[in-house]
Amino acid sequence: QVQLVESGGGLVQPGGSLRLSCAASGSIFSITAMAIYAVGWYRQAPGKQRELVAALTSGDSASYVASVKGRFTISRDNAKNTVDLQMSSLKPEDTAVYYCNAGAFDTVIAGTFGSWGQGTQVTVSS
Repeated sequence: QVQLVESGGGLVQPGGSLRLSCAASGSIFSITAMAIYAVGWYRQAPGKQRELVAALTSGDSASYVASVKGRFTISRDNAKNTVDLQMSSLKPEDTAVYYCNAGAFDTVIAGTFGSWGQGTQVTVSS
């Protein structure tokens, strides 16, 4: 099972930026998975279902939900064993707990993982 840890969240004013990081745990399996699997960033706002925000294929092709396209960028850093989510022009509606997960592309799109990390809180407020 891939074990990932999310970090980088915080409180930011509308229009601000944050960079989230999804890091593999120390296991060789997780580190390898981060380098070769598809990875998704998800978010869950209070009272709402978790939604896929951005996905990166094993070949590093990125896709985004319409509401963040042009503002968020997902990228993989194999040297650091991370997949990052650069978020710009943040809006109050981006407030949520953000999670990452890795696996087969179909699984990333469906979000049907058996377990999730603790996530990182992003709050956009003035």
